[in-house]
Amino acid sequence: MADSGDRFHVAMDVHDRVVELRPVGEIDIATVAAFRAALWAAPARPVMRVDLSGVRLLSAAGVRALVAAHLRARARGGELVLVDPDPVVARVLRVTGLHRVLPVRESGRGPGGAPLPLDDTDTDVGHRARELLTCAAA
Repeated sequence: MADSGDRFHVAMDVHDRVVELRPVGEIDIATVAAFRAALWAAPARPVMRVDLSGVRLLSAAGVRALVAAHLRARARGGELVLVDPDPVVARVLRVTGLHRVLPVRESGRGPGGAPLPLDDTDTDVGHRARELLTCAAA
C-alpha cells in the first residue's frame, strides 16, 4: 500500500488578499487529515481559493473538510472559493449540494500566474449560510 504522502500533497501561495491552495491527488479518509491541516495552516485573507483541478477524488471526508473550512473562513470575515474542479469532483459538489453553498469558479490568472481578484457579485452571505445549514441538516 502506498503512503498517503505519495498520492497527495497541497501547495500554497499567499498573496495580499488571496491565499490559494492547490491540493493534488485523492482526498479521502487516508489523506483528509493532511488536507484539513493545509486548510487550517493557511493565513487569514479575505479570499481562500482552493484549486481543485489536481484532485481526482473527493470523498465525504473531503466534503466535510471543505464545509468546516467554509465556516471558519466566514467566521473570520472571509470567503472560501473552489476553482476548476475535475469533472468527477464537480459531480460530487453537485450531488452534495455544496456548489450551492460555496462559489465554484473557473480560474482566472493574471500576469505571472497570480490569481485575479474575485468579484463580489454573487456572495449573498445570509442565503448561503441558510443553504449550508440545510445541507448539513440533511
